[in-house]
Parts: sequence; structure tokens; C-alpha cells
Amino acid sequence: MKTAKILIGLVGASLVATPVLAETTLGPKDRVRVARAAPGERDDVRYCLIQRKKGAKKGTIIGAAGGAGTAVIAGGNVGETLLAAGAGALAGNLIGKGSGTNRACDDVLRRNR
Repeated sequence: MKTAKILIGLVGASLVATPVLAETTLGPKDRVRVARAAPGERDDVRYCLIQRKKGAKKGTIIGAAGGAGTAVIAGGNVGETLLAAGAGALAGNLIGKGSGTNRACDDVLRRNR
């Protein structure tokens, strides 16, 4: 029975996650940061900012699913499962934001703050 719940939860999470990851746009602060960058590096800054946002989104979804899955396997009730999913989403967001870019992007973003 628990295996069925986990599988249903993972299928539901994947259906919800697909539209969320479809489009990533920059906010007003990021657009100003791109405009402020050196003319030769604007495309690189835009690309790196989008990659960081995609990493954060993906990390949030994976962290929430992982936290909820762990709580379900451990036998937690609904409140504990939601709390674990929230904590996993927060941790996943921070981890995904940090690992969503490579060293070259980190250098470009550091030069163009």
C-alpha cells in the first residue's frame, strides 16, 4: 500500500513539475543586472542567471518530493509530511541555486554584480 502511495505521489509531482520548469524568465532586478553588464558579456550574464533560476526551480521540486517521500516512508501523518516537504523544498532551492551554474558562470556573475 505504501509503495502505491509513493508511486502516485511521484507521478503527481512529475505532472505538476513539467509546466513549472517549462519557461524561465528574468525578473526586473536581473534584467537591470544584464543591462548593467559589459556589452560583450550581456549574453553570458543572461544565460548564467537563467541557469541559476532553473537550478533553483529544479532543486525546489526535487527537495519537496524527496522530503515528502521520506516522510511517507517513515510513516508520518499529513502535517509531518507537509513539514518535511517544505523543509526539503527550502533545502533543495538553496542547493539547486548554488549548483545550477558552473565555474565559468560563477566567474561571469562575480565580475558583473
